[in-house]
Amino acid sequence: MSSGPRIEDLLRDLAPQVLGALVRRHGQFDASEDAVQEALLAAALQWAVDGVPGNPRGWLLTVANRKLIDQVRSERARRDREDRIMFATPQSELLSRPADADPQADRDDSLALLFLCCHPALAIGSRIALTLRAVGGLTTAQIAAAFLVPEATMAQRISRAKQTVKGVAFGEPGVTDVEAVTHVLYLIFNEGYTATVGADLTAPALSAEAIRLTRLLHRLLPDEAEVTGLLALMLLTDARRPARTTSRGDLVPLAEQDRALWDRALIAEGVELVGQALPRGQVGPYQLQAAIAAIHDEADDVDATDWPQILVFYELLERVAPGPVVTLNRAVATAMVYGPAAGLALLAGLESDKRMARHHRLAATRAHLLELLGDRAAAAESYREAARRTTSSPERRHLSARAARLAR
Repeated sequence: MSSGPRIEDLLRDLAPQVLGALVRRHGQFDASEDAVQEALLAAALQWAVDGVPGNPRGWLLTVANRKLIDQVRSERARRDREDRIMFATPQSELLSRPADADPQADRDDSLALLFLCCHPALAIGSRIALTLRAVGGLTTAQIAAAFLVPEATMAQRISRAKQTVKGVAFGEPGVTDVEAVTHVLYLIFNEGYTATVGADLTAPALSAEAIRLTRLLHRLLPDEAEVTGLLALMLLTDARRPARTTSRGDLVPLAEQDRALWDRALIAEGVELVGQALPRGQVGPYQLQAAIAAIHDEADDVDATDWPQILVFYELLERVAPGPVVTLNRAVATAMVYGPAAGLALLAGLESDKRMARHHRLAATRAHLLELLGDRAAAAESYREAARRTTSSPERRHLSARAARLAR
């Protein structure tokens, strides 16, 4: 047995790798996911007592295989498939060997699983939802929050997606899936960087997994400018993580962060990637967002931020990939260049957008611009409104504190 990272974090990292390996072997996505979940539960209980095994991925893969075989045996209608599901390993050997002795345990099928979840047979939204569930390990509630849809709607989408990929060959990725895959990785990273629910502001394991998979994708498709842009965006954003929270876990806004804590190595790598991506032809949304992140990261302090250049990039981004979140961010940049009243005028148009009208970020941004305008009472009320709407405990504390400070 060996010591290492927290069991919870280790299981989160290993889950998609084990699921990918199981689906590659048996081609049964839904049954494999159930078996992996049972293996994860068994690991959480046993490892807490006995310690983490020397080959944790092999342990999980072997136990998940056994769970899958048990599932097949328990269903009489599927008895004729038992021979196929155990085609590679004799039953006696599979059930008797040590749980961490699997010879294929070092193979990482996470990226192949990612592309399976983004199969062309699925609608784009279903590809993203299924991948967030299977590869990112997000709950249905977290995925629903990322998409700004009800949880029940997302649950149905994931269930239908699982049925669609049932029996699909577990093959190599194709370039036709790149747009869906990058979108998935983007959402996984965002959920890790700012968790939608829970006591912690961030879930570093999710962001780290998104960066790891994006690095793999970048090596696989080095000439895809948007893949390069996405990796740059992740690195430039994650570089600020050390300064985003206090020692107590409270949120620190970008303007108030100690920039000496930012990871300069990640910033340098991200800036270099932006320089590689932008000259390649058609500019996509990830490249533009990465360019904006680079401008923030290269400023020595908040007063040195080149807001006019950021505004230009947001105007381009709104033409390339229009959406309420982009408009929200453009409103902030507009306020910094032309004054808070101009920014508030842009926000007014989002009040009728069903995707944003009740979202806490709209109320929080309005509060910030009202504060800049000098309307303390209205800003305090908007901060309180945003605090009521958010599902993140650190964000709620931050927004409530802002409201209280202005009300004094």
